[in-house]
Amino acid sequence: MNILDENIINSQHQQLLAASIRGRRIGHEIGQQGMDDKDRIIRLLHSLRQSNFFTHDSDFYNRRLRHLRYCIVHLRVEENEAAEYIHRFLRHPDFKTYAKRLGKVVQVRPTVIRYWQLNDPDEHLVNWPRLHRRK
Repeated sequence: MNILDENIINSQHQQLLAASIRGRRIGHEIGQQGMDDKDRIIRLLHSLRQSNFFTHDSDFYNRRLRHLRYCIVHLRVEENEAAEYIHRFLRHPDFKTYAKRLGKVVQVRPTVIRYWQLNDPDEHLVNWPRLHRRK
């Protein structure tokens, strides 16, 4: 289940839906409006199974938040690019299944993906795959 923080703007949610990527927005389809307290959101994620939480809030890129029940993704991209990077992240070979995402706290940037993994003290860096252009 993809959970979108309130700071993901509606147009980006609509773009995800158009790309057949479902996501529940905090304060709309799940949780409560104004649920910006990190502890409340983490408790919500603990109550769900196999969820991905996408946010622009940098406080969530914290290795202490790693947990086997979810993946947290901090989008360090422009607000109007969130849908594109969520889509690219979910298709990335290193993160394309729940099994590959769970237990990670991830930071998505235009040039690189950084992440912390459960039971691993080191931060990891992964490049974006090259885009293959059709001729």
